[in-house]
Amino acid sequence: MPQRRCPTLIVLLLPLLPLSAQSTLPLKHPPRPTEASITARDLETRLYIFADDSMRGREAGTAGNVRGTNYIAAEIKRLGLVPAGEGGTYFQTIPLKTRSFDETSTFTIAGRALTAFSDYLPLGPQSLDSPSLAVVYGGELMDSTHRIGPEQATGKLVVFQVSGGFRTLRALRTAPTLPGAAGIALVALDSFPRQFQGFLRRPRAFLDDGQGPPPGPSAFLITSATGTKLFATPLSELAPGSAGNSVAISVRFTVALVPEPARNVVGIIPGSDRKLTGQYVAIGAHNDHIGLARPVDHDSIRIWNHFVRPEGADDASKQATPEQQAAVDSALAAFRARHPTGARVDSISNGADDDGSGSVAALEIAERIASLKTKPKRSILFVWHTAEEKGLLGSRYFTDHPTVPRDSIVAQLNMDMVGRGAAEDETGRTKDGAALRGGPNYLQLVGSRRLSTELGDLIEKVNTEDHHDFSFDYALDANGHPANIYCRSDHYEYARYGIPITFFTTGLHSDYHQVTDEPEYIDYEHMARVARLVADVAIRVANLDHRLVVDQPRPDPKGSCQQ
Repeated sequence: MPQRRCPTLIVLLLPLLPLSAQSTLPLKHPPRPTEASITARDLETRLYIFADDSMRGREAGTAGNVRGTNYIAAEIKRLGLVPAGEGGTYFQTIPLKTRSFDETSTFTIAGRALTAFSDYLPLGPQSLDSPSLAVVYGGELMDSTHRIGPEQATGKLVVFQVSGGFRTLRALRTAPTLPGAAGIALVALDSFPRQFQGFLRRPRAFLDDGQGPPPGPSAFLITSATGTKLFATPLSELAPGSAGNSVAISVRFTVALVPEPARNVVGIIPGSDRKLTGQYVAIGAHNDHIGLARPVDHDSIRIWNHFVRPEGADDASKQATPEQQAAVDSALAAFRARHPTGARVDSISNGADDDGSGSVAALEIAERIASLKTKPKRSILFVWHTAEEKGLLGSRYFTDHPTVPRDSIVAQLNMDMVGRGAAEDETGRTKDGAALRGGPNYLQLVGSRRLSTELGDLIEKVNTEDHHDFSFDYALDANGHPANIYCRSDHYEYARYGIPITFFTTGLHSDYHQVTDEPEYIDYEHMARVARLVADVAIRVANLDHRLVVDQPRPDPKGSCQQ
């Protein structure tokens, strides 16, 4: 992004904007030497480096992500961590490739051509070529009791309705599969948000390691209008199994290597107990973000999202009400009056909170534990995963191809977005849809008792006994929660192998997956408290006289995840 920074939102906007947006943090921050203890000052130094414009949004497989992983590796080398990547290095390179939509592809209904990224969005993974393909209505995607079976789907394009719209689509890690189906089409929205179109226009990443599930049928998102064209009867009146109009499809994808290495960064602090040093407490975060975006006016989009889309990208389909638009117009006019030089164009998704915050918090924890005169009994394994934003690919590769014995990992503590959580932040929603808010002691926990009740109880005990005094929010951990958060960050790739996990996060906010996720909007004191808690939990687990008890059912490592 071009140089475009100026002082953050001003006192004139205090009645209209959240306190977190009124930050007076510096626009640039000169680096300072870090110290052994976990401090807000150290985190600020680190994050202004890691989420700087020069990192270009740290998208996996790009030069910016290489710069970011170089920084992490240099820091843990300085701190004395033992390399645990490949060939005596701190890096584990994953076999990341991309699948790109062929713009010459065609999709027609009754001779009428559809427009890609307007009428339909191609998801892949397979190409699909059929001059006459039968269409069948599959039912409501989330209602498995009334969907059609494989015998009705064989050789056809199966159309599913998806209730919940954009939020449900974001919660789906992969398109559904149906044995025998030639293709899957999901009807969820009247139109596709521009940001969503841009995301799906990008080449889609995948691991070429032969370990993932077999590729399913070709899949598409289609608009409600496109869905209506496929059937003579309105979708709301169709019964599962109803036949539709045939279609002609020639949708193709091309595969290529990513331009730069996509790398996990792995280092170890060896344990002090000769009998237990071969066991590991893993601490993780993801080193990547989403890279470059279309150029926008930083300040106007931040004001807009505050009023209209308080959960950022998770609210991408929301449009302003007349009252919200009036508030946006008033706030922006006030801001422009104080900053008459015009818009500051921004096109870099810096990912300060997502997940620069977790990445630098892990560095601070590594510095603290490395400085201890007596190290924990078990070893501490640090992994900064790549390609989380592309489907947890770095953590999937690490757990499928671990650089330490997988069954020697006794727990994994994951930090993803731990830099916000103010009272003005909408951090998510309950299972029933009520908005959640942060606060001075706010922290979400996900998965802490899903495999090991002991781990969840231990975290509560550390929080109280060591006077961290967080108020834990477990609302996003509810079974059947539509956001499916348990399945959406790197911890799950460990949990699928029966490794107890906990996901620590301060939750969503209006800058989530926006170009406005910048270091100047982070609450560094709050982030330091989270890092201290995670460090103390890791040390407590590492010093237990027994391995954490797994007393809950283990998932199928090759199965799909549904919270």
